[in-house]
Amino acid sequence: MWARALAGLVAGFFVAAAGAGLVAWLPPGPWQSAIVPSLITFIPFWMLAALWAFAFRSGVRAWAALGTSALAGFALLWLLRAAHLVQ
Repeated sequence: MWARALAGLVAGFFVAAAGAGLVAWLPPGPWQSAIVPSLITFIPFWMLAALWAFAFRSGVRAWAALGTSALAGFALLWLLRAAHLVQ
């Protein structure tokens, strides 16, 4: 149970950060205009990721799923920036 809780808090933080980054970068216009909406969405994203960790049977599965989701989110952010699709 503690492994799932830590996965939700630590890996969930990075999942929420990647989600908030997407909220900031994907709307049209400069990313500076989306700072407040992305900050507002960060805490609910983090809470959802923390709750999602308890949907897994073990801590290892929670760490694997949340870690993979965080890496995928940051990879998507990197690809968007590398392709010059965001400012």
